[in-house]
Amino acid sequence: MKKIIFVAVTLVFSFLLLTGINAQDGTIPGDVNGDGVVNILDLTYVASHFGKNVDPAQTPNPDVNGDSIVNILDLVIVASMIGDSTSEISTLIFGRGGDSVTLDPSQMLDGESAKVCDMVYDTLVQYRGATTDIEPALAKMWESSADGLMWTFHLRQGVQFHDGTPLNANAVVFSLNRPNALSRSFYEEFIDRITALDDFTVQIHLKTPYAPFLSTMASSENAIVSPAAVAHFGESFANNPVGTGPFKFVQWDRNDQIVLTANHTHWAGKPEIDRLIFRSIPDNSERYMELQEGNIHIMEFPNSDDLATIRGDTRLELLMQPSLNVGYLAMNMEKPPFDNLKVRLAINHAINKAEIIERLYQGTGIPAKGPIPPTLWSYDDSIEDYAYNPELAKQLLAEAGYPNGFETTLWALPIPRPYIPNGQALAAALQSELRNIGIVANIVTYDWRTYLDKTEVGEHDMAMLGWSAGGDPDSFFYYLLSKTTAQKPALNIAFYKSDEMQEVLDRARMSTDRSERIELYQQAQAIFHRDVPWVPLAHAQRLLVIDRNVQNLKLAPVGWKYLRSVSLESE
Repeated sequence: MKKIIFVAVTLVFSFLLLTGINAQDGTIPGDVNGDGVVNILDLTYVASHFGKNVDPAQTPNPDVNGDSIVNILDLVIVASMIGDSTSEISTLIFGRGGDSVTLDPSQMLDGESAKVCDMVYDTLVQYRGATTDIEPALAKMWESSADGLMWTFHLRQGVQFHDGTPLNANAVVFSLNRPNALSRSFYEEFIDRITALDDFTVQIHLKTPYAPFLSTMASSENAIVSPAAVAHFGESFANNPVGTGPFKFVQWDRNDQIVLTANHTHWAGKPEIDRLIFRSIPDNSERYMELQEGNIHIMEFPNSDDLATIRGDTRLELLMQPSLNVGYLAMNMEKPPFDNLKVRLAINHAINKAEIIERLYQGTGIPAKGPIPPTLWSYDDSIEDYAYNPELAKQLLAEAGYPNGFETTLWALPIPRPYIPNGQALAAALQSELRNIGIVANIVTYDWRTYLDKTEVGEHDMAMLGWSAGGDPDSFFYYLLSKTTAQKPALNIAFYKSDEMQEVLDRARMSTDRSERIELYQQAQAIFHRDVPWVPLAHAQRLLVIDRNVQNLKLAPVGWKYLRSVSLESE
């Protein structure tokens, strides 16, 4: 009898608890793993932690009722809800080509990581809509000194991190003083000190003027993080992100999905969707099939052969937007024979770029002849690309001491990227072109994280990569072609180290005169064209295929914050 009474009381108590848990997020309390349905997986996970004390920040969190211990109450809650789903909750599923590498913005070097970080974190300032204009974000206003050396940011008040701790000036100082993988040269060369003047005022002192300062502050790697969460999670913060953004982190199943839930108290207003899931589906055809079957709502990087079918499908819509990117084949100048200019010139002449771009991009890209896209100010269209000329390529190889060619490796991107949507197909095309002039290029690839790790330290001979950046030429030239970023782990994976180029880039980023900067970046384009550390391949349109139930999605040339305003129309 006592057991029956105990069970009855437990069930009643559990029911009362259920009425209040996670009501604001619109999620089901028993859905511990965040997959949208309460099932045996949730029950098993809770049971495996039975009797343990659980930190509230743990994800997934088996402490369903929030009393800091996993006990019979948690099991009863989950068991009573098996079969319940979040079908009434608006869940947007974004199909992408690969997984994130890290969710810590200070460690971030790749677009797949930035894509999720743009949802979880905010920056002091941000790009406005589909432009490269700067607007307020966590900083509601700012001003700079006449000499451009002192920038003062005034923060919004009442903003909280997802862990409930407040956004304040100390949190900004902490975030911007963390070692930063992508912007390390900016912090080392330009930042003198960052100070909190009061709870909501931050001052950044520069050593010298830095023209693209505000666009750098808008970049995802300079997002503001919760100091309390970093202290709590330590190195595992990269797997447990806590920011102030419109979506809160729920769960990360490596190489499968990342689940986010809406932050209903976001300073810019709550998102229109309750849950955002990023699914990793590396194969473009499989991702397209998942979209056709209604298992995802948005997909990136369709195969060019599918574009005509997509355009004719009344259930789908193809979105295209000119973007600021470049895809390229870097030649590792630390390794012979790529230290020889004539070899690099021969490879540029060997590749029928126009034909490859027409076949693989089918109208969604244009051949590149330099490191910056034609939509970016300072682009010099007077530079003529190296003509496709296999005979001249053979002659150059012979003059370089390789009359019979040579054998090397060609590293192919393992996942689709905005600038190279199909790395394997492109690798096969480049391999064929190089074979025609006697170069045997063996194709090599790795998973995305390993690929980046190995190219950063120069293990490759030739490697595909690319870059998407903001609206300042510095974000292309300096990050990809300076001596500073050729230091390992490198962003400049050609390991191109030109004193002449470095001097021009240094002058350009310190000048505040737009006319002077244009002249300097056109000099930089001429130096690049002469030294050819890459084969610049393509500038691609930004492409998305969406289910027509997806509303309010307007692509932007920079970043992924366009997803913040998306809504989902009911079927």
